[in-house]
Amino acid sequence: MSLLETINSPQDLKRLNLFELTTLAEEIREKIIEVVSKRGGHLAPSLGVVELTLALHYVFDTPRDKIIWDVGHQCYAHKLITERRRQFDSLRTYGGLSGFPKRKESSYDVFDTGHASTSLSAALGIAIARDFAGEDFKVIAVIGDGAMTGGISFEGLNNIGQTKRNLLVILNDNKMAISKRVGALGQYLTKITTTPIYTHFEKDVWELLGRLPSDLGGKARILARRVREGIKNLLVPGMTFEELGFHYEGPVDGHNLQALIEILERLKNLKGPILLHILTVKGKGYKFAEADASKFHGVSPFDPETGDSRTQKGIPSYTEVFGKTLVKFAEEDKRIVAITAAMPEGTGLNYFAEEIPERFFDVGIAEQHAVTFAAGLATQGMKPVVAIYSTFLQRAFDQIIHDVALMNLPVVFALDRGGLVGEDGPTHHGAFDLSYLRQIPNLVVMAPKDELELVQMLKTALDYSQGPIAFRYPRGSGIGIPIKENQPNIKIGKGEILSKKGDDALILSIGAMVHPSLKAAKILQTKKIKPTVINARFAKPLDEALLKKLTRRIKKIVTIEENVLSGGFGSAVMEFFEREGIRDIQILRVGLPDHFIEHGSRDLLLEKFGLTPERIAEKVEKFVKESLTAVR
Repeated sequence: MSLLETINSPQDLKRLNLFELTTLAEEIREKIIEVVSKRGGHLAPSLGVVELTLALHYVFDTPRDKIIWDVGHQCYAHKLITERRRQFDSLRTYGGLSGFPKRKESSYDVFDTGHASTSLSAALGIAIARDFAGEDFKVIAVIGDGAMTGGISFEGLNNIGQTKRNLLVILNDNKMAISKRVGALGQYLTKITTTPIYTHFEKDVWELLGRLPSDLGGKARILARRVREGIKNLLVPGMTFEELGFHYEGPVDGHNLQALIEILERLKNLKGPILLHILTVKGKGYKFAEADASKFHGVSPFDPETGDSRTQKGIPSYTEVFGKTLVKFAEEDKRIVAITAAMPEGTGLNYFAEEIPERFFDVGIAEQHAVTFAAGLATQGMKPVVAIYSTFLQRAFDQIIHDVALMNLPVVFALDRGGLVGEDGPTHHGAFDLSYLRQIPNLVVMAPKDELELVQMLKTALDYSQGPIAFRYPRGSGIGIPIKENQPNIKIGKGEILSKKGDDALILSIGAMVHPSLKAAKILQTKKIKPTVINARFAKPLDEALLKKLTRRIKKIVTIEENVLSGGFGSAVMEFFEREGIRDIQILRVGLPDHFIEHGSRDLLLEKFGLTPERIAEKVEKFVKESLTAVR
């Protein structure tokens, strides 16, 4: 029996010696690689924190003591040793374990995470609530150097330092976010980690002061503080964390279990805010992940022996089509600049970074800054393209309104992962963008039906100078439509009739739901129901002239969208009919329900929520037949 098979809770760790803990760390890595190679998931982040995870649960009394994992994609080792080992093979499958911490899943998961930089604020809230209740449990926030670039992290640091609550922040420094870290903070952390003389000198001074006679009392403590501050100011200029009110410790080797356990034992009962800086290797223990941590940050199923993906290469993804096409347009127009928030590979902007590095900007995990930065560029005649996942652009909602749309600036928003993304679950589904963007004045909102139309929409967006414009596209491969050079622009607010078979129903579809709607129309024709199918293209503005024309004779309207129904494309259509006083129609809206969608394969989720061709056809058939019965 392996050691891992004997670990059912963190209490079981406490009977192990250092050698056994080290052996357990290797077994955990083997289990993570085994499962992720089959299921996909966040491999490199979780491999990098195995020793830290064991040390935390060994030293602290969890779940009474609270550990908050920032982002949460590094929580696989945590899940394995917190009563979920037997379920770990179900990771990221429908009905199985989530790939992120979930409070509903376990008492050891203190805070649901999935977006970066939230741990510090959450940890402070938990610590203050603890103090109000007169309790004394420990609160530990684990945050990476990439997540530390987010603005909310600095807000949290500032507030924690001000309140002086007992709280431990562990800065996991692996020199990576999803890709290589960027910005001044990264340079500052490098300065700290390349000044080992400070660490050794500080330790020697503390040992010397420990030998001073105890009757020196306050004088010794004052001397200790002054000497220590002097060392830091001399050897590591501008100790930002100390200035913010933290007791700084480190850097410490994050893969040395003995060192981690010793320092955590020493720190756990100290008062006030403490920041422990540890150094780790992202992808530790798996040579392919260590060599290319960006590639193995989040992976699809792969061969663990070779590191090669099991996914067949074939039709290019929407992400790839977007990234390569933007490079072509930027080579022709020197005003085009590309902006991403720590995700050049994820958004396809790695191609831009390689070909036109001087006009590529990775701002770190800082979506709010990315949007306002783009607004500044636009005021000076540049053409900024902000490429961010749909779910992450939610974080910059105010900046889109206040800094872009209010001034009607021509900023282009490319929203990758629009709609359901699958196994990453509710924190990553792009289920809300049509709703949260459609309500903003001056903003045009589009969604392509396939990769060819994505190219056309990108060109349209770059040529549009009247204000901001956004388009969203799904995760994964395109339809397989050949892309020819010199594609035409799409006229703003104009849809297209794709299938004009009859007047039994008018199917208005947008984005990734257009092709399933066309397939549904063919199924309906076999059932003697003849629909007309429209590719709306735009959630805002709608093609009002086309809607008026068609609804003069077609009275059963069905809208199809891969977005929440609340405030989405279907709502826009209903609002139009209400505004125009068109009341002699019946409407069925098909889309995502008003609750957060769990994790599972994209195909399974589309089936569950009625967005496959067969399910769409069923809904339309029932709607048409019920309408006919009502008329009779």
